[in-house]
Amino acid sequence: MRRVILKSLSLLLAIVCTSALVSGTLSGADERQRAMDRVVHIEEGVVRDLPDVAPLCDAMEIEKGKIDIGDCNLYCEQEGKGMPLVVLHGGPGATHHYFHPHFARAGKFAKVIYYDQRGCGLSDYAHGAGYTVDQAADDLEKLRKALAIDRWVVLGSSYGGLLAQHYATRYPDKLAGLVLTGAATGLPGGVGRSRQHDFLSPEELEKIGQIRREGSLSTAQRIYNAFLNGDWKRQNFYRPSKERIAQIALYEWVHDKDFNAIMSGSMSGVDLEGAFERCPIPTLIMEGRWDMTWNEHKAKILKDNHSGARLVMFEKSAHNPFSDEPEKFFRELKKFMKSLRPMSTKKLARWKEHLAERQAERERDPAHWLDGLGWGRKSNQQIAERYSPDWLDQLNNPSALLKTGFALYDVKRYAEALAVFEKMEQRASGHRLYEAVGLIWQGHMLDLLHKRKQAISIYKKVTEMGVTSQMQHDQFGISYSPSRYAQKRTKKAFKRIENRDDG
Repeated sequence: MRRVILKSLSLLLAIVCTSALVSGTLSGADERQRAMDRVVHIEEGVVRDLPDVAPLCDAMEIEKGKIDIGDCNLYCEQEGKGMPLVVLHGGPGATHHYFHPHFARAGKFAKVIYYDQRGCGLSDYAHGAGYTVDQAADDLEKLRKALAIDRWVVLGSSYGGLLAQHYATRYPDKLAGLVLTGAATGLPGGVGRSRQHDFLSPEELEKIGQIRREGSLSTAQRIYNAFLNGDWKRQNFYRPSKERIAQIALYEWVHDKDFNAIMSGSMSGVDLEGAFERCPIPTLIMEGRWDMTWNEHKAKILKDNHSGARLVMFEKSAHNPFSDEPEKFFRELKKFMKSLRPMSTKKLARWKEHLAERQAERERDPAHWLDGLGWGRKSNQQIAERYSPDWLDQLNNPSALLKTGFALYDVKRYAEALAVFEKMEQRASGHRLYEAVGLIWQGHMLDLLHKRKQAISIYKKVTEMGVTSQMQHDQFGISYSPSRYAQKRTKKAFKRIENRDDG
């Protein structure tokens, strides 16, 4: 399954907005424009020809190549000497590129290992058993073994921070230290409202929306134009140069076509609440005060789940303090790595017992079990065999319900699938795309159950919702905009399509 959401100002309005607001003052000795300065700049039209810039890796004299981890080759770079430090990029669907050139500083006191996760950047786009956070953690462990590393410090940025924490719970013996920077928490329910639009004006949001809805643009063109019109303010403290924006657009959001949506669904099944009680792994948390990805309470929430960790705040940083305040960031990182000592084997054993007990309890939770499975036929057969109607009261995640409904559909248990899609609609209340998808598949099941009048009624309801976002189910080879698709289904009944994914 893949979900892609593609979100004009007149020239006169752009001129008015720019002339009225572009004169916002910049405070302090640093003349660089900051997101909080709220300077508005609206480009005329759309830029289709991006600056011709090479990836930063090209100019770096470091070890580069692909590492065979069994069923997949991961692109990997290494530089420096000392304690191994592996850096995990975010997304899901970003690449290692955004760590350049900043982490060259760490190469002076550590052996820095960059890699693109499976399905991203220059690594193989190999589904394996199915893109999941579990598989990503296992891939990281296979990479460690392939590089013949005993223990390493694992640093996770953004989504990579969630992956780093998840890896630590699966392979606790293999970490010498854990570093989380701008990290996703892995806590159920999230951390509250995001602030990412707080510095964007209505004019910028309108222009960015136009760019995202422009169907003729490539992903890189969309990113580049959105950044030119203020989208950089969502996660950056300082405004990047046009050259830097081009590098971001071309090299830092590259992944398999269905990767982000599937991994985002898998992320939502990760629950790290209480996982780090009694954790003996030395942990450093580094947070930008102006990381607008989250609200102002996020740093404390993450720290509270890591009672033994040290929290360092960066007052002039957003999502990536290693680029906004590099001097302080790498000074703190160096101090942390130099302070590392062997862990108590008794404390590590007690934590592993805690994790094992927690895992046994979670294995009884269908949501956790579902998260480890893909969307293909084999996975769906396992789900259908284990399915119980009790799941309808236990599953709260619309994505988990969608996966369950598809599994029952695959084995032609249409009445049961209908009940699951009805529950999905209820659970997705407020999330219009998933609500519409739940309804669409209710209509499909009713068509297959030869209840055409009821199916048409459902399709009309989706048509009236006016949901124009895009949904893709790659395992079935279909893509649709819910309301337009539903309108077509009022005239022509759904006919069964087969799952093309073997996984």
